[in-house]
Amino acid sequence: MRWIVPIALLLFIEIYALQAFRELFPKKAITIVYIVTSCLVYGLTIGSFFMDVKGGTFAQPRGFLMGLTLSLVVAKLIIIPFVFFEDIIRVFQFFIQKLFSTEQQHFPSRRKFVSTIALGLAAIPFGGILYGMFKGKYNFKVLNYKLAFDDLPDAFEGLKVLQISDIHSGSFDSIKKVEYGIDLINAQEADVIFFTGDLVNNLAAEMDDWVESFSKIKAKHGVFSVLGNHDYGDYHNWESQAAKQNNFDNLIRIHGKLGWKLLRNANDVIEINHQKLHIVGVENWGKGGFKQAGDIDKASEGIEKSDFKILLSHDPSHWDEIVKTHPKHFQLTLSGHTHGMQFGIEIPGWFKWSPVQYRYRQWAGIYNNEGRFLNVNRGFGYLAYPGRIGIWPEISVIELHSV
Repeated sequence: MRWIVPIALLLFIEIYALQAFRELFPKKAITIVYIVTSCLVYGLTIGSFFMDVKGGTFAQPRGFLMGLTLSLVVAKLIIIPFVFFEDIIRVFQFFIQKLFSTEQQHFPSRRKFVSTIALGLAAIPFGGILYGMFKGKYNFKVLNYKLAFDDLPDAFEGLKVLQISDIHSGSFDSIKKVEYGIDLINAQEADVIFFTGDLVNNLAAEMDDWVESFSKIKAKHGVFSVLGNHDYGDYHNWESQAAKQNNFDNLIRIHGKLGWKLLRNANDVIEINHQKLHIVGVENWGKGGFKQAGDIDKASEGIEKSDFKILLSHDPSHWDEIVKTHPKHFQLTLSGHTHGMQFGIEIPGWFKWSPVQYRYRQWAGIYNNEGRFLNVNRGFGYLAYPGRIGIWPEISVIELHSV
């Protein structure tokens, strides 16, 4: 029963979109190609969810098929209002003529220019979604920030902090392009690098082909990491709890193979000239049904309010709900998780919009609450929709300065 409504909606979309298509391309052979193509894409996409593929729910090629389905459905949704409202006008015209004319009436035909406008406008999101799939998902951007603090130890003046987040390795389909992003990370010559969670989509095995590549990421003071909601394997159907635990244990070991210091509700320190900068890492803490394994009090044991701290916490909800008013005063928090929904419009310094902002108050970039800063990284990889439009994969570089 749960499939009846989605199937009915899809049929409605297809029937109306087909009307506009046939108006411009009346040949029967073209109509058959249109129908077969749509059925093939939908059928393969549905069928992919019954296959066991490496990377789980959003792996390639499943993600690619989901992207194609999205491009078709969105384009056809653009068409529907034009065709639907034209039908309303046609029905109205028919009954008016029927009422005021004694001659035999024929139902008004569709106007070709309406279908032309509808298909022309539908081509814009269709092309945009395909561009995001083939180009946008690896359009890496380095975003530079300078933040000033009144309590930064002198030894850390000008420290260059680099953040990446949300790798989602099970979605990748190009070693060459991913390694370009990794080279771009190393080219920044950061003093310290932080990874803020979601190494995989579901399975630790997703990293099998990527350990060598990501282990090349280096920084003078090391690479620190935390877990994200996808790293716990909660979105996969496991045959047993033991299998799920084994997967999680393997993922923890992978951080070690990468040479990354994984902080699980724990802290570490960088020391320069006998001055200290504390790195605090919590496990995932999120709202709306996401795992809340993070314990900021445990993670910051032994650290004082006056100490300078950088907190790694995957979900920015944690900062909004707890961190920004925490008595230990976390000067800088680094998060990810939102991906900026991989879709939006950004004009630097002028305008920033994405549908994800209606779910998260802090969703991309720098936020400040009385001198406590948060950076929400837009993510290195991608999930579900295998692409990005307007919200590009990000490498954040933050320089620390004194006021």
